[in-house]
Parts: sequence; structure tokens; C-alpha cells
Amino acid sequence: MGNRGMEDLIPLVNRLQDAFSSIGQACNLDLPQIAVVGGQSAGKSSVLENFVGRDFLPRGSGIVTRRPLVLQLISANAEWAEFLHCKGKKFTDFDEVRQEIEGETDRVTGANKGISPIPINLRVYSPHVLNLTLIDLPGITKVPVGDQPADIEQQIRDMIMQFISRESCLILAVTPANTDLANSDALKLAKDVDPQGKARIQRL
Repeated sequence: MGNRGMEDLIPLVNRLQDAFSSIGQACNLDLPQIAVVGGQSAGKSSVLENFVGRDFLPRGSGIVTRRPLVLQLISANAEWAEFLHCKGKKFTDFDEVRQEIEGETDRVTGANKGISPIPINLRVYSPHVLNLTLIDLPGITKVPVGDQPADIEQQIRDMIMQFISRESCLILAVTPANTDLANSDALKLAKDVDPQGKARIQRL
């Protein structure tokens, strides 16, 4: 297809993802994307923010990412962000982007650590990014807190598997530097769908 073909494909993929999300449906088409997987406090947010060059993701203790965040990066001459749920509104202050993610998460999941598979769609336009689609997924947790169900670990694993089991999904498995890779939950999940670790797993 060549570079030009890929440049034409990515905006089409973005529009398809928006169309599915606007009617409350998961996008089950095999579209190329990068899923960022890791445990709580593994450093997933820092990795994603490095792709953008901005601090814009919520921070805190426990499970912070409680809905999948579909992050579409689009190379442009100026820098701003847009959410699918408030289309037409441009965010130029990335602190406001963080606040909007927190508010939209609470709107669906409640304010007491609940989770939901309904994604938040965020588009970032910037001269400093490559055209990519990344998925920020909830961190793997084992102990429920707040309004989380007793089977929170299984629910999060099922949610992650929905994304990473697709052939076109590149898995970015984030593991803290002080963790033995043999004990990495992210790598264990990734190897469930790519046992040889050759085709789609990138470790960070």
C-alpha cells in the first residue's frame, strides 16, 4: 500500500471508530491500533503521554483508567484536542482534557471506582505526533475497591482481551523496571494471544 496509502487509511479508520462509538457499539472491524496494557501504576500513562508530548491523563492511586480510552493522534499544523462526546469543542488546555476525561468517566461509571467497557474517544491534533491510534486500557488489578465487583480482575482481563485478541492489534506491554518480567501480568495476557511473542508484542 505504501506510506501514502496508510496516510489515507488512518483518517478512514478514525471515522469508522467514531461512527461505531456514536451509536454505542463496539468497533468489531479488524482495524490497526496499539493497545497499551499493564498493571496499576505500571507507567502506562507516562508512555501514552510521551506519544503526545503533553500531560493530559488522570493521575491517582488505585485504578485510574476505568474506561477504555481510544486515543487518535493526527498530525496537524496546530495543537488541540476533541472528544467525540462533545464534538465541535476544541480543547487547547490539556489540563481541561484531563478534567473532561475524569468527568466523562464518572458520568458512566460513578465516582467510586466502578469500571465500564464503553470507550472514551479522544482525538489529538498536533505537529508533534505521528498518525496513530492507541487504546489505553484499565490497569490489571486483583483486589476490588469502592463500587467494583468481586470479579473485577476477570472483568478487566475480559475487557483487555476484547482488544488484544484482534490480529491487527499491536500489544504494548508496560512493566515497571523493578518487576521480574516472568511475573508481568501484561506479558502473560499478551502471550495468551501471541504465545511465541514474535508477531504483536512489544515490551516496555
